[in-house]
Amino acid sequence: MISISNVTKTYKGAAKPALDGVSLEIEKGDFVFLVGASGSGKSSLLRLMLREEVPSKGAVFVLGENLVAIPSRRVPYFRRKIGVVFQDFRLLPNKTVFQNVAFTLEVLGKSSAFISEAVPEVLNLVGLGEKADRFPNELSGGDQQRVAVARAIVNKPAILLADEPTGNLDPATSAGIMSLLEKINQTGTTVVMATHDVGTVDRLKKRVVELAGGHILRDDRKSGYQHALPNTDQIELPLQGGLE
Repeated sequence: MISISNVTKTYKGAAKPALDGVSLEIEKGDFVFLVGASGSGKSSLLRLMLREEVPSKGAVFVLGENLVAIPSRRVPYFRRKIGVVFQDFRLLPNKTVFQNVAFTLEVLGKSSAFISEAVPEVLNLVGLGEKADRFPNELSGGDQQRVAVARAIVNKPAILLADEPTGNLDPATSAGIMSLLEKINQTGTTVVMATHDVGTVDRLKKRVVELAGGHILRDDRKSGYQHALPNTDQIELPLQGGLE
């Protein structure tokens, strides 16, 4: 579903590459935490998956698309298959909860009949069925993030990318958002989430990919944020260029 092969990404003016010889395979239905310090390469990896960036070297395939060779005109169509959730919500302040979620479908050219059925369904899924007519400034931070999640999944994407989605939330609210993401993953959506939230990663015991200095240090199944002892679920990684 996601195949990243020997990828290096160097930004203009940077002394070192943001990603250096990275390879990663993510299968359908996986739930993957990307962890590591700021500047480790987590966000660069997500941007490559969304085709906001292209690698300086290497190959990126997502949902069967070659994201290095894909024509620019096809990128918007590719992105329709991907849901994205950000740390800062990015809601439209002058639109209601319903309208924020519906906007995604309107851009895709969906009919009003489809929208009137799909939006209430997804709002009920995220626990906001009774707040459809409220505006973002009338919601808590946690509810605003639920709207953002609803907007990301209303078109039933194959993959959900989440960049620090609980970064601005308190622990209790974060737990609610993570339960929601788990529920979405259980329906078959592949979830890839960049996070610094140690408690969440340790509690959920999902697949953990740890990055440092643009390299993947480990790739463990059912692991925590900190480096785990080797176990039978550990994924073997080839040595990557420059890794000491």
